[in-house]
Amino acid sequence: MRETPRSQGTAGGSRSRHPPPRPGRALAHMTGASGSGTPHRSDRRPPHTPRGARHPGPGGCLGTTPPVPGQPAFLSLGFFALPGLLFALVTWQVAASGPLRRADERLGRAVVGHGPTGLTEFLADLGNMAVALPVPAAAIAYTLWRAGRHDRGALARASAAALAMAAVPALVAPLKSWIARPGPLTQDTGYYPSGHTATAAVAYCGAALLLRAYVRRHRWWPPVLALVLTLATGVGLVLRGYHWPLDVLGSWCLCVMLLVLSHRLPARYSRPPRASRAPAAPDQ
Repeated sequence: MRETPRSQGTAGGSRSRHPPPRPGRALAHMTGASGSGTPHRSDRRPPHTPRGARHPGPGGCLGTTPPVPGQPAFLSLGFFALPGLLFALVTWQVAASGPLRRADERLGRAVVGHGPTGLTEFLADLGNMAVALPVPAAAIAYTLWRAGRHDRGALARASAAALAMAAVPALVAPLKSWIARPGPLTQDTGYYPSGHTATAAVAYCGAALLLRAYVRRHRWWPPVLALVLTLATGVGLVLRGYHWPLDVLGSWCLCVMLLVLSHRLPARYSRPPRASRAPAAPDQ
């Protein structure tokens, strides 16, 4: 057969041009299809993925399309919105002397003085700043020591925990002055919401969220211990007559919102940027 002459542009070049697809071929051999006569990919991407751009799936398994899905956004919104609605309801009832406040005061008077005095006093003292504040301070120091200067996620979590602790008096003090609720055993005002309850909740639960990342086995125990200490503080305050039950409940709702923000925002804004797609290979 007669050999097809090459063009002058390709005959003298160092690299020859790939032959064009022949007419009359089946559709499966058109450009970009599997088994095509042309080597070019239909999506114009290089034939391999850079190693730095590969994202393993959960547990290091390959094949998960990045980004790996995390906690759904509606769960975080629910954890923030539901305590917010309950806090608004309780605050409204306490400020307006509604039926919920009257029931709360009846319950508070009924349980004051119950339980061993030494134990309930000890539980109430768990909300003192001198007792609770060293716990998050130690957790923040440990996180910074373990993280180093280049771990942006750990630095963001430690900063958020410190800001949440500083936000407790900034939020509680104006509410106390505005509501001006008297206490169970005194006519002095400024008992809603409970500052001791808020201090204990943010201190113990915030420290547990920080330390949980460094616990290799049985990661459930820091949050559980923090919840036990927080609940015990509220029980001690009510049984000693230092606060009404709604004072404690309102503080818990407020602190859940603070903890959700301090835990979710660093995880959202400290993620490393996605690896950019490699540039398309030039046509040969």
